Amino acid sequence: MPVRFDLQSHSTHSDGALAAADVVRLASEAGVELLALSDHDTVSGVSEAIAAGEQHGVRVVPAVEISAVDDGSPVPRELHILGYNIDHAGAALTEQLEAFLGDREARTLRMAAALEECGFELDKKEIEERIAAGKPIGRPHLAGAVLRAPANAERLAAENIDDVGSLIRGYLIEGKAAFRLRQTPTVKESIEAIHEAGGVSIWAHPFWDISEPAEVLSSIDRFHALGIDGVEAFYVTHTREQTQLLCDRCAELGLLTTGSADFHGPENKDFSRFMAFDTYGIEPNLGPIAG
Repeated sequence: MPVRFDLQSHSTHSDGALAAADVVRLASEAGVELLALSDHDTVSGVSEAIAAGEQHGVRVVPAVEISAVDDGSPVPRELHILGYNIDHAGAALTEQLEAFLGDREARTLRMAAALEECGFELDKKEIEERIAAGKPIGRPHLAGAVLRAPANAERLAAENIDDVGSLIRGYLIEGKAAFRLRQTPTVKESIEAIHEAGGVSIWAHPFWDISEPAEVLSSIDRFHALGIDGVEAFYVTHTREQTQLLCDRCAELGLLTTGSADFHGPENKDFSRFMAFDTYGIEPNLGPIAG
């Protein structure tokens, strides 16, 4: 019988709503057997998740989601590379992630300044607390800072922005006024860091970041040449056609095909349910991730 898996989830160690142990507990209650806690640019919650997995009967794969610059596209853009089966306690990966986190923090603060230039006030208390605690900051934390500032209420209502997702879509994605691109690492550097940590590298949610099928396929080909091991073909927002397209190309290239619902918390509008993705009858190829 196929294993019930969900290979991307987030805790308060990055932009999730729950502690790592609570993420694992809810995954267990949902029937997940194989789980990855894949916080952004950090593995600080992995040990806690593994311990909780042992308690709740869930096998937790050591994982990370690295935000990377795709410098091989006509216009540089940010994509996400997942790393599985990594040596999450190893010095080499820890040092590289610290550098990546430094750039993530700097980029987030540039976007904070850009939001202020757009005329928003920011309630920076949570951001400052996370920086002081050595925790990552990202777009959801910026969005929360805008939403919590009372001075923004009238403007946000006029622009139909009422939650983190709508604020991010309105101001903090590529092409919007307050978006700022990361400087490092590149996709190639991310893949190499994952491999050096003994892990498997997977391109996360291709059609979340790129809409054109031809561009997605050409990107898979480029990343395959860089040594990537697979693609997150099964994803909560991927359609049947997108999933089939990804699986066909991965089969041609001998790449793994993984999947996730990208759990961020039970109240998240888009990513609130484990295993909320569809395989459309296609057999995943998890390779060594499945154990």
